[in-house]
Amino acid sequence: MAKILTLQATALLGLVALLAACAVNPVTGQKELSLISPQQEVAIGTQNYQPSQQAQGGRYYIDPQVQTYVANVGRKLAAVSDRKDLPYEFVVLNSPVPNAWALPGGKIAINSGLLVHLEDEAQLAAVLAHEIVHAAARHGASQMSKGVLFNVGTQVAGIASQQAGYGALGGVAAQLGSAAWMARYGRDDELESDAYGMIYMSRAGYDPAAAVELQETFVRLNASRQQDFISGLFASHPPSQERVNRNRAKAGELPKGGVRNRDVYQQRIAQLKKDQPAWEVQQQAIKALNDNNADQALSLAEQAIKAQPKDGHSWELKGHALKMKGDSAAARRAFSEAIARNPNYFSHYLSRGVLLYDQGKKAEAKPDLQKSHDLLPTNTASYYLGEMAASAGDTAAALGYYQTAARSDTPLGRDAQQKMVRLDLAQSPHKYLPGQAYIGKDGMLMVVIQNQSGIPVANVRLQLTEMRNAFVAAGSREIHGPASLAHGQKWTANTGIGPFADSRDAASYQVRVISATPR
Repeated sequence: MAKILTLQATALLGLVALLAACAVNPVTGQKELSLISPQQEVAIGTQNYQPSQQAQGGRYYIDPQVQTYVANVGRKLAAVSDRKDLPYEFVVLNSPVPNAWALPGGKIAINSGLLVHLEDEAQLAAVLAHEIVHAAARHGASQMSKGVLFNVGTQVAGIASQQAGYGALGGVAAQLGSAAWMARYGRDDELESDAYGMIYMSRAGYDPAAAVELQETFVRLNASRQQDFISGLFASHPPSQERVNRNRAKAGELPKGGVRNRDVYQQRIAQLKKDQPAWEVQQQAIKALNDNNADQALSLAEQAIKAQPKDGHSWELKGHALKMKGDSAAARRAFSEAIARNPNYFSHYLSRGVLLYDQGKKAEAKPDLQKSHDLLPTNTASYYLGEMAASAGDTAAALGYYQTAARSDTPLGRDAQQKMVRLDLAQSPHKYLPGQAYIGKDGMLMVVIQNQSGIPVANVRLQLTEMRNAFVAAGSREIHGPASLAHGQKWTANTGIGPFADSRDAASYQVRVISATPR
């Protein structure tokens, strides 16, 4: 009877937990699955907002008034949203890729490359209102609860280290040419954000017809296969005729007319349009670097600098071209110019730090690499910081850096993995050489281990423990393992214990590798 009551209580607790996971969508009023609390939502967005900006080019800084203008429009819309209490933030990123995104908790970004394609303030309001609904309706929390939304922190740490075609640096080439990488919301979330975004627009005094025009434009661009949109906004917010039709129907339900502010908008983005030729040349310079054409890349970088000398991206590209040509001194000067123009962007420091490290100037390289890592902990910066920590005998720090670096499936990442294992093997050999006991065909107790470390090992020793129960050991003894064991290789030995009549008796023995050395 007691057992039945316990089972009933367990089932009741499970039901309570399931009901607690059902939260009300603050926008639609419908109940939805959510394992993420509103407080966790805000914390996740806050924690990932800065690194997410870094991974997509950093803040646009050449004309700071653009930031103020976009933020003011965003705040006007947030003030009429269904979650006015969220700590909304709006930022313009220095990236030509047309894109916009929202993190949980109201952290929103729009790329400079999208702003130049919009016609007026109402169309800007349509984009921002759409992203505000994603945050207000807890779409990100819903995606995480379903296990769909990936770990943002992990991805932004890796994206800038893996997407550049030249070197292992990532940075400027990654953010200038990368595809959209934020959450891909489902069809229902997109339609919901369109519809309620138009309501927010109307509440704030904007003409909701701008949202219809925007989707019509996006459908045309998608049909023409315009690559920058396909790799940017369309990857995370796919356009469709269905969205156009639904937006048109929704606009018919809302008050006609409203603010457009075309002249004001065009004035505010005038500097961005002046910057646009430099962005286009930067893309060509990146392609030249990827093709190992240093002379062409250098010429293009200098053209971009002439078009907009304040953009640190162009100076960094010039540095990479000079480095490719073998002119390290000039490359260092170019990277320093990039830092001088934008001292708040990780990639400029990363580029100069790696250059200095490769020259053997490790003391000079360390502050740059550390600054880059502080702004965005990329795999590349982590690798070099791990190398320096290992050289200094700081094993704990080196292991931490190598662990981050090992997340990338690149030669550098694989090297970091091996170095991490070599350092960690002395402390935790059992993590890399799992062991098990089993009963052999002759009834004797056997032990088997396998080397899963990725490197050859030597001088392996095991501990065989007989367990009286799950928590109490009856006794143990050491076993000398193989003198060497290649990666993936198994080693089996007869313990001399037995014979046993029942193969399940092996469960009373635990096998643990207690020492091994890299070979």
